[in-house]
Amino acid sequence: MMLLSVKETEKMDDIDAMFSDLLGEMNTLSQSLMPSADRTEVDSALQTERTFSIGFTDLNESLKELEDHDLDALMADLASRSTTSECSLPTYQQAGSCADNEMAASALPPPSNSVESSGGLQTSEPQTKSDKFKLALEKLKEAKVRKLIVKVLMSDGSSKILMVDERQTVREVLDMLFEKTHCDCSIDWSLCETNPELQIERGFEDHEHVVEPLSSWTRLSENKMYFVSRPQKYVMFTNPQVFYMWKKKKECSSKINEQAKQLLLQEHFGGSTLIVPDLEGTLYLKEDGKKVWKPRYFVLRASGIYYVPKGKTKSSSDLVCFVHFEKFNIYNTKHFKLKYRAPTDFCFMLKHPCIQNESDYIKFLCCDDEHTLLLWVNSIRIAKYGTTLYENYQAAMKRAHPSASHKGPPPSIESSNSRPRK
Repeated sequence: MMLLSVKETEKMDDIDAMFSDLLGEMNTLSQSLMPSADRTEVDSALQTERTFSIGFTDLNESLKELEDHDLDALMADLASRSTTSECSLPTYQQAGSCADNEMAASALPPPSNSVESSGGLQTSEPQTKSDKFKLALEKLKEAKVRKLIVKVLMSDGSSKILMVDERQTVREVLDMLFEKTHCDCSIDWSLCETNPELQIERGFEDHEHVVEPLSSWTRLSENKMYFVSRPQKYVMFTNPQVFYMWKKKKECSSKINEQAKQLLLQEHFGGSTLIVPDLEGTLYLKEDGKKVWKPRYFVLRASGIYYVPKGKTKSSSDLVCFVHFEKFNIYNTKHFKLKYRAPTDFCFMLKHPCIQNESDYIKFLCCDDEHTLLLWVNSIRIAKYGTTLYENYQAAMKRAHPSASHKGPPPSIESSNSRPRK
């Protein structure tokens, strides 16, 4: 097999980046090429699809599964949105913009029914669930905020039905589940997505908006969302020595006391920029389209993962970018030793969230052991999310221990916009 030169390899990396950008622009481009009449029809169809269900066969089924108080909350929210739209109509008309008038009109219910609908919501409090369901179904089709009715599976096989919209973060949904399940508010609780076809799973980060990753699922997807306890969710903060003293013997890092851990956190997370673990080592890379894995020496940087080409050194000038983190998420895998003949079952995957099936644009990496997998997966999370990850941890600790003042980096830590550095 002919080996690619460094320049050719860099071109391939550029192609991967171009493909990632292309995923986000395809929909915009296709709509811009449509005639305006066709585009109006498509927009109307998309509007009816803005609210759908996850874990159900259709929207009707998911609405019927909502608990009474959740359905009441949905009705109240939709009613307030309808009232807001009615009040804002004169403003749109005064502006004289044709596009704005169309937007306002679409936000309102038909004129002949608007008063009746509003009155019905205010006066018919003893409505049956069937009546509420029918009215909610109509109002959802008019809603301007994307809403999902989601079935969240529990570890004991039961499930909870939630209504979430595009403004809600994972942290907020976790709080909803704490109230519904009456479980403890441990920092380990997570929302996770699973993809049976690819045999992967990923824990959502607490700052993510839940609707965004779920909207990447295909309509007939068998993906599922779980509410589970993941003890390694914030291991980089509860045991920072594992990641920032990984070159030392395990005996040394395991004996570190709590005060030393706090000093490590202050050193690496307390400044204006976050310091990424200086992780490097040999991983096995799966060749595209083949069940063949070859060892390469990889190096973690704040911007992505790099590898050392054959015959080159580990100096920065020789490193070649393997993947940038902006367009990729990291996923844990299951049974890849059997499925792809991986050297071990300690593998992880890097892919664009919109890719839901087998693709040549997916990156597969395999580690020698579980500890190495722990180091790479969580160090990549640190590099990708920066100080936002630490802020998530602080919020989780505050929720778990509201009366305790958590020790950590001084208040000078900057916002999540600060960039990680190496």
